[in-house]
Amino acid sequence: MTFKYKNVYINETALVTGPYEKKGPLESYFDKSYSDLYFGGNTWEGAESKLIEESVNILLSKLNKTKFDIDVHVSGDLLNQLVSSNYASSRLGIPYLGVYNACATSVEGLIVGANMVEAKQVKNCVVSVSSHNNAAEKQFRYPVEYGGPKPKTTTFTTTGGASCYLSYNKTGIKIESSTIGKVVDMGIKDAYHMGAVMAPAACETLYEHLKETKRKVDYYDLILTGDLGVYGKEIFKEYLKDEYNIEIKNYDDTGTMIYDLNKQPVYAGGSGPACAPLVTFGYIFNQMKKNKLNKVLLIATGALLSTTMVNEKYSIPAIAHAISLEVIE
Repeated sequence: MTFKYKNVYINETALVTGPYEKKGPLESYFDKSYSDLYFGGNTWEGAESKLIEESVNILLSKLNKTKFDIDVHVSGDLLNQLVSSNYASSRLGIPYLGVYNACATSVEGLIVGANMVEAKQVKNCVVSVSSHNNAAEKQFRYPVEYGGPKPKTTTFTTTGGASCYLSYNKTGIKIESSTIGKVVDMGIKDAYHMGAVMAPAACETLYEHLKETKRKVDYYDLILTGDLGVYGKEIFKEYLKDEYNIEIKNYDDTGTMIYDLNKQPVYAGGSGPACAPLVTFGYIFNQMKKNKLNKVLLIATGALLSTTMVNEKYSIPAIAHAISLEVIE
């Protein structure tokens, strides 16, 4: 399902990260970065909640607004029951909607917010996501103290919080359209190869977006997937060609962009709900504002991983949502 928007814009963004992102190639595009993973607190979960709260506060400061100026806050994260978003929301005091689609949560939130703004149900909306490497490892795999080895196909959860402000004020970057993806289950059970799990869902969503908008891949200056990583990126290109007869050249994956894969110990690249918006709201928006890119399609990818279901030998389903971003004419 694809929506078209006439008057929805991302007016401003705010990005907060951890130490690995700070040492990566995109550090200059972040508003604030921490040198440790606790951020002055006692737990990783508390640190992740702080990522959302700080990104919202930085965003409000940039806008010269207070929480009372915001109609609704849409936020999501990886942790059980969205605890990072919930605790941040309890301190922010803004009407709140919690959303979850794993690493595709960022674009899911943007679709929810954009639809409300377009329908004039709200005048504005803040959309946030977060992820934290150690908190995610603790929940989905093993606590990092365990020190278990991982295969090279593993992706490295980004530590970051990203928030953006949506309204019908014509500034910033326009949200031109969006496509809601379908859950795709290819029968893959390997919890250490999320790129393979998610790539077919990304292909399905791209195909549907192009079909419903009657566009070719070269309509966009750049097509981005969320966090397929080194191996998932290649699977995406091959599967897209084999199954949909689409060859893609104007393409990259944010999971391969956020870190220096030759120098940083991040396996196959970045992942997590924060990965796509950290790259997109930072580096990509910078390129768009300089008119080096005019039309970008972001396909956020999510592995709907449940440790319970994996332990019971179920396969891992995946989802991908797309959003079309354009420079204002």
